[in-house]
Amino acid sequence: MNPTITLPRNNSNASFGAVPSSSRRKDGGIRMPRFFKRLFKFPQMDFEMAVWEMTSLIIAPKKVFRQVYYHKQTRNTWHRADPSFTYLLSFFLLLTALSWGLAYADGFSKTLRITLVFIFGHFLLTSLLVSTAAYFLVGKLLGPGVKGLPGRNKRAGLFGPPGNDTIEQLEFGYCFDVSIRAFFPVWVWLYVVQFLLMPVISRDYWVSLFFGNLLYLVAFGYYFVVTFLGYNALPFLHHTQLLLTPVVGFAIFWVVSLFGLNLPKHFAPVLWAGADLRKSV
Repeated sequence: MNPTITLPRNNSNASFGAVPSSSRRKDGGIRMPRFFKRLFKFPQMDFEMAVWEMTSLIIAPKKVFRQVYYHKQTRNTWHRADPSFTYLLSFFLLLTALSWGLAYADGFSKTLRITLVFIFGHFLLTSLLVSTAAYFLVGKLLGPGVKGLPGRNKRAGLFGPPGNDTIEQLEFGYCFDVSIRAFFPVWVWLYVVQFLLMPVISRDYWVSLFFGNLLYLVAFGYYFVVTFLGYNALPFLHHTQLLLTPVVGFAIFWVVSLFGLNLPKHFAPVLWAGADLRKSV
């Protein structure tokens, strides 16, 4: 008796937030997204890929979303149902939260509070809120057919060949992917580099103010550039360059802040953790 090999169906990859196919509608059942199915299957997580993405997000972020395009060709979904990036960045936030807590917090309970706020508040909750807003707004405002806006005409995304007439919709899971990847440079510049430079940039010198505020300009510049690259990779979204508009506004704010507003003294992450500090930043 010859063995039978069953090939996977094209639409069998139920993804976190993906648009259900007609075959799933016929089943009538609700399937748990693969993102949650793999939440505790650590051997199946590609942590090596997550480390490569983190490195590339700082050096060459465009490469990250080129891989997303290739993933679409093989998995038929833009979203990567792999929690490894989320777990790894949460672990890094744990380490930095302990560092901030040991340096500034008043006791173990306050350090624990800072840790929980960093991971579940600053990272996960913020990413969920941003991805939810993007899910409802980006596809509607930056999709095809928006009149009066500059941008590319009907063609493929940043890395793809010319597409067909198939109507695609934005996946919530992909919006979450973009949000957590955009947060990584913010973590690097404001949670790690700022912590190491805090004894210098918190001084009452204009040079300290300049370099301290520059960290925020670089961090949020990275955030909006990574967000732009993420949505610009989708062939059915137009006018994605409008996502870079906040960079101009923040650059103006940064110039104004050089006249006396020390951003690290007011917006250091530990100050927004709701914990009592034994010394000021």
